[in-house]
Amino acid sequence: MLIRPATLVVLLLAAPFFAEAQQPGKVPRIGVLTSATPESDRGRALREGLREFGYVEGRNIAFEWRVSGGRAERFPDFAAEMVKLKVDVIVAVDNPSIAAAQKATRTIPIVMVLSTDPVGTGFVASLARPGGNITGLTIQAPELQGKRLQLLKEVVPRASRVGILWDPTEPGRRASVREAEIAARALGLQVQLLELRSATELDSLFAAMARERADAILVEPSQRANAYRARIAELAVKSRLPTMGPVEWFVEAGGLLVYAPNGVTLFRRAAYYVDRILKGTNVADLPVEQPTKFELVINLRAARALGLTIPQSLLLRADHVIE
Repeated sequence: MLIRPATLVVLLLAAPFFAEAQQPGKVPRIGVLTSATPESDRGRALREGLREFGYVEGRNIAFEWRVSGGRAERFPDFAAEMVKLKVDVIVAVDNPSIAAAQKATRTIPIVMVLSTDPVGTGFVASLARPGGNITGLTIQAPELQGKRLQLLKEVVPRASRVGILWDPTEPGRRASVREAEIAARALGLQVQLLELRSATELDSLFAAMARERADAILVEPSQRANAYRARIAELAVKSRLPTMGPVEWFVEAGGLLVYAPNGVTLFRRAAYYVDRILKGTNVADLPVEQPTKFELVINLRAARALGLTIPQSLLLRADHVIE
């Protein structure tokens, strides 16, 4: 076959474009800012959720995982690193990491998980219309705090005072505490606010509850509460204080009760947002989801250590019971 010189020039010029078209597509990279390791139940849930949408790690998706170890101050550096790496999506777990990611970038899509008060913190303009580069899942629901305190009252019917352990340094926590205060008043409970700022303060905080004769403790979500959960559970047993924790990890560490959305389920659901974004959906068009299902987890070992008998009616309603 004779190829004219002009035709040969055209083919040579076009060759790089044909070669590029035949190359496999760019593998998207997902940055994850969290306190959960990739090997944890939550880490596996995110990867399994993405696998259901056809993404397989090492084949057509890659992860950049950064774990805080309970130190929220590490998130700004982690978020800046994600921007330098030019990840395609950032999955930011819990308020401190979401705030750090928001400060680091206004262009890379951010999927938030376990957020509290996302509107009040300025993460999104509204739940229905996020309006920026952030969307995802919030754990906040109007009835949550009231239900958590009501369950505590069922365990300790004579309770008149509850201590609320919270971290005022993290964004969005004040709104959750306000809801707890309102719910406590409706149940006839007095509130003792206890600011958790370091592990060294835990002994003095529990001593303060003893002085004020607190009958139970409500632990608000925070990086520090997560990091110190085993010590909090230990001191609660020592002080004979029934405790309601913020996530399922709390009872696994020795706490008495948890009533909350299931964290593993939320991580799996985050995969939906990542998939939509990678397929071109505008972040601002993806409404923030509120939880519709909550799980009650009861630790009977902790109950025995506290000298408590959990009402049978409560045990029958529990989603999980730790024997």
